Amino acid sequence: MDSGLLMLRLVVGLLIAGHGVQKVSFRLGGNGLDGGTEEFRRDGFRGGRLTALAAGGSQIGAGLFLAAGLITPMAATAAMGVMTVAGTVKWHKGLWVQNDGYEYPLVLVATAAALASTGPGRLSLDDVLGLAHWPWWVALAALVVGPGSGLITRIALRHRPGDPTQERTRHARTAD
Repeated sequence: MDSGLLMLRLVVGLLIAGHGVQKVSFRLGGNGLDGGTEEFRRDGFRGGRLTALAAGGSQIGAGLFLAAGLITPMAATAAMGVMTVAGTVKWHKGLWVQNDGYEYPLVLVATAAALASTGPGRLSLDDVLGLAHWPWWVALAALVVGPGSGLITRIALRHRPGDPTQERTRHARTAD
């Protein structure tokens, strides 16, 4: 079981981290921070650069911590949060990834939820540091706070028609 949890943590954690690297750099096929910023604007977010940095940084941190099995419930919470936001962006396209749907973010949210519930296993930094056995309520909190924070973030940062911040950004882009 521990080797299975290690494989799961490594694959999912490194994929989430890599996704974050793409948001903020040209590495791993990313379009740099400007590309990440534009992606968030196209997806209807306010905040631009700061939003891209926060999302990319959260994905990198959550992914690396998940891969290492370090403070796993908190890493899983962050992973569920950012991937819930990704799912909300793709929601209107339906479930299946072939139509750019939310299937992939949903799989990552479910995997992070499973890791928050099971723990990282013995082949983890949590185990080395004596942190592998969290109380049940920590897992429950992760399962609620992770997706909940993603939904709140989506609502809070969503562009609203007539938003003066978005109008200034649009005007600045057309003036260039």
